[in-house]
Amino acid sequence: MKIFAPDYFRDFKCSAGKCKHSCCIGWEIDIDSETAEFYKSVPGEFGKKLSENIDFSEEGGTFRLCENERCPFLNEKNLCEIYINLGEKALSQICDDHPRFRNYLESRTEIGLGLCCEEAAKLVLEKKSKTEIIEIGDDGEPFYDSEEEKEFLESRKKLFEIFQNREKSIEKRISDAFGLFGAKTPEMDFEKWAEICLSLERLDEKWTGILKSIAKNPAPPEIFDETAAEQLLCYFVFRHYKAEYPLLSLCYCVLSFYFTEKAAEQVGILEGARLWSSEIEYSDENEDIILDKIFEEMQQ
Repeated sequence: MKIFAPDYFRDFKCSAGKCKHSCCIGWEIDIDSETAEFYKSVPGEFGKKLSENIDFSEEGGTFRLCENERCPFLNEKNLCEIYINLGEKALSQICDDHPRFRNYLESRTEIGLGLCCEEAAKLVLEKKSKTEIIEIGDDGEPFYDSEEEKEFLESRKKLFEIFQNREKSIEKRISDAFGLFGAKTPEMDFEKWAEICLSLERLDEKWTGILKSIAKNPAPPEIFDETAAEQLLCYFVFRHYKAEYPLLSLCYCVLSFYFTEKAAEQVGILEGARLWSSEIEYSDENEDIILDKIFEEMQQ
């Protein structure tokens, strides 16, 4: 099965100890079963430290977070002791993959970079040329080439073309995207959506403050950088547009876009995107609640 990714994908490089928002702080970190079994076999003092700081389970395990929810293997320089002592191959799958995400289609696997990582956000949002989806490999797995998937990929290609039409404003591009489905751009009640997001599980108090501010000032956001806005729309479409529910998922993409732009009014586009991604995109529960709310609105 062929593997596809945005053309900036291979340019990603973790900033490690220089990262301002380490993915080793504040997140529950799962360990896959194969890696957990390897950790059990590590001898000596470091093996002892592994056993004392992991809750093992049938599925693998999780790291026991320390004070301030730091991974126990994140040292004072914000570098990974597992990487230092055992090498890159000893990392658990989630640690090795982050901030990469994968979407599995019938005919291909697609891989991208999540905006919760500040370095990934820079790659996506500071890109000046139009983003292309390119083939980057083949995993040798069997694939199915269905007509339904061909139609989906063609539909998504059209959305990319619409959102990358730099002769039109962002608002007109969004209107044209909904026009593909014979629909109008839905009205965005930012006060209501801020209250909905405040009702969800939250990780960062900064996000809480942004949501409260949006609830008090729910005017539509001003788009200061149309190129960054274009990249943001294409990112959301690549990650979230689904064949099973195309109009619903487009609504989710546009809601994500506008809410990120509203957050950007207070903290800038990179930080606004990072916060939306970490608070919403990386929580299946939060995403499902928002999708359910959008679906309810569509039925009215």
